[in-house]
Amino acid sequence: MELCNSTLESGFILVGILTDSGSPGLLYTTISVLYTLALTSNGLLLLVITVDARLHVPMYLLLGQLSLMDLMLTSVVIPKTLVDYLRGENAIFFEGCALQMFLVLTLGGAEGLLLAFMAYDRYVAICHPLNYTVLMRPRICWLMMATSWTLAFLNSVIHTSYTMHFPFCMTRDIRHLLCEIPPLLKLACADTSRYEFMVYVSGSIFLMPSLAAILASYMFVLVAVLHMSSGEGRQKALLTCSSHLTVVGMYYGAAMFMYVQPSSYHSPRQDNILSVFYTVITPALNPLIYSLRNKEVMGAFRRVLGRFSFIQDGGCHIEAL
Repeated sequence: MELCNSTLESGFILVGILTDSGSPGLLYTTISVLYTLALTSNGLLLLVITVDARLHVPMYLLLGQLSLMDLMLTSVVIPKTLVDYLRGENAIFFEGCALQMFLVLTLGGAEGLLLAFMAYDRYVAICHPLNYTVLMRPRICWLMMATSWTLAFLNSVIHTSYTMHFPFCMTRDIRHLLCEIPPLLKLACADTSRYEFMVYVSGSIFLMPSLAAILASYMFVLVAVLHMSSGEGRQKALLTCSSHLTVVGMYYGAAMFMYVQPSSYHSPRQDNILSVFYTVITPALNPLIYSLRNKEVMGAFRRVLGRFSFIQDGGCHIEAL
C-alpha cells in the first residue's frame, strides 16, 4: 500500500519516444515542425470557416469541428513532451495523468464519430443531392456534433475512472508518449485481465460501427461517382473521397492497433510510434488533405486575408491622416 500511496503523491515518469530514440534531437525538431504545422493549419482553417459566412454549411461546420478537435488533441500532448525534453524532466502528477487520459479519450473518440458523420454528409451530397438540404439541415448537423462530443465524453469518463482506480505499485515509468490505458495497465499490481477484455470490447463497439458506416457511405459514393457522365465531376469526387479515406485510414488504423489489438501484442516502441501518428501527424495533415484542393476553402481564405489587409490598410490610412 505504501507503493500505491507513493505513486499517488509523486505521479509517473513518461518515457516517451524522445527518450528511447537514437537521435532525439532530429525527432524533436520533426515533432516541433509538425506541431507548428498542426497549430497553424487547423487554426487558419477554423478561423476561415468561422469568419466566412459562405462556409456556414454542414460540410464545413463539421470540418471546423474536426479542426477544433485536432487542435485540442495535439495541444494536450505535444507541448508537454517538447518542454519535458528541453528540461530533462518527464514527470507527470497522478491527477495530470488522469486529466490527459480523459482529454485524449474524449477528443479522439469524438473525432472518430465525427469522421463517420462527415462520411454520411458526403454520401447525402453525392447520392441524394436533391434531398441534401432536408437530410443535412442545420438542426441535424448540430445534433451530429453534439452526439460526437457527448458519447466520447461518457466513454472517456468511464474508462478514465476505471483505469485510474487500480493500485499502481510497480515501476512509475510509463513507456509511452502520454497517459493511455494499455501502458498504464502494465503498471497495475492488480489483475487487469477482465478490464483489458472490456477495453477490447468497448473499443470494438466504439470504433467498428463507425468504420463500417464510413466504408458503406463511401462504397455508395463510389458507385454513384462511377455512373457520373461528367469526367471532371467524377475526378473531383474521386479526389475528395480518396482524401477523406486517407484521413480515415490514418485515424482508425492507429486507434484499432492501440485499443482493439490484444495487450500481448503491444510493444512500447510500436505504441510510441502510433501515439505520434494520432497526436501530431494526423492533426497536421487533416486540414491540408481536406482543404488544399478545395476551391471554396481557398477562395474563403483569400477573402479573409483580403478583409484583414483592408482593415489594416484602413487603420494605417486613418493614422496617416
